Amino acid sequence: MTKPAPVVAPTLEEFETAHENVAQVAIQTPVLHSHFLSELIGSDVYLKCENLQRTGAYKLRGAFNRMSKLTPAERKRGVVAASAGNHAQGVALAAKKLGIKATIFMPVGASLPKFQATKNYGAEVVLEGAVFAETLKAAQAYSAKQGAIFIPPYDNLDVVTGQGTVGLEILDQVPDVQNILVAIGGGGLAAGVAVAAKLKAAKQGRKIKIIGVQSQNAASYVPSLKAGKEVEIQTQRTIADGIAVSKPGHIPFELIAKHIDKVVTVSDDEIAKAIVVLLERAKQVVEPAGAAAVAALMSGAIKPKGKTVVVLSGGNIDPLLMQKIIGFGLTASERYTTISVMLPDRPGQLVKTAEAIAAAQGNVVEVLHTRHGEGLEIGEVELRVSVETMGHDHRERVIKALKDAGLQPRITQA
Repeated sequence: MTKPAPVVAPTLEEFETAHENVAQVAIQTPVLHSHFLSELIGSDVYLKCENLQRTGAYKLRGAFNRMSKLTPAERKRGVVAASAGNHAQGVALAAKKLGIKATIFMPVGASLPKFQATKNYGAEVVLEGAVFAETLKAAQAYSAKQGAIFIPPYDNLDVVTGQGTVGLEILDQVPDVQNILVAIGGGGLAAGVAVAAKLKAAKQGRKIKIIGVQSQNAASYVPSLKAGKEVEIQTQRTIADGIAVSKPGHIPFELIAKHIDKVVTVSDDEIAKAIVVLLERAKQVVEPAGAAAVAALMSGAIKPKGKTVVVLSGGNIDPLLMQKIIGFGLTASERYTTISVMLPDRPGQLVKTAEAIAAAQGNVVEVLHTRHGEGLEIGEVELRVSVETMGHDHRERVIKALKDAGLQPRITQA
């Protein structure tokens, strides 16, 4: 087996050229100060809002930078990509801007909003494959048969350079930044940001730390960095599907191994909490992958010292998924709890339960009262009450109030 050629990192001048190029289609997204996160960690935290980018994610930068370098003959052949969402939209819009025909393969059952958005940008969308590996195989087969140029989502130096323009903007907008937190999937964004930001900081005569964040259910970089080579893992289900990559890209891995200072992981619970906090405190709609870096701060997985910028890498979230995640996040934050209480089947018991919860200032959201259920005895009913609380201490007061009323509550959804 032929050993891959060594990866030569882009120069600062190459990143700056890419930034000028990408500016034809991408906007410079804002950087917002987060009072909540700043107070949480004790130093200034800023949010780089790539969720507000055209197409709703940073992916447009790398796709356009790569495709703008195609020769006239290559452009005539068209481009093809495989993606479940953000890369699809980035390639589609870049192709529209450059006048190139784009064919995008998406998995069967892909998010309807992402499917429709990709079509609206002018791409031909083909739904194929029950899982993404099958979708990717179909796209590569199409490329080989039709001659269309395959646009990879992260394992390409032009793509990495385009994504790295996020890092240049961060240092322009927060010149004295000391830490940058960024999510890692295949690694294109993290690699580009790490190299670009460190090169620009070095030109200023200082150092900067770059911390990568992965979902703990799809953390392929953790064993890979330990082994010193790309390692393929079996990913587990995660809400952060945008960074659920089983094996690092070769080019990003080589750059990340040299330029990222640390990689940490976060759970789905922690990501869900971060999404809710971003909605409530920052008024930002962010997809799970885009909230992973914020989750690392909130969970304490990383405790950076000094001024920190967190990249919100994307905001393309299905409204139905958002509804589920908000409930998930509220539950994980102990602000929404379902409590089961077994009661004798006689008048007044429902009122007794409601009064106990009200006395503790809990807000009843939903009630299920049933005589049919496993473990119920004759003459007994189960009352399931969904209660909104203000956090752990308040939930404990609600449970205590129920017990003080002579009831035996049991949390069924924690």
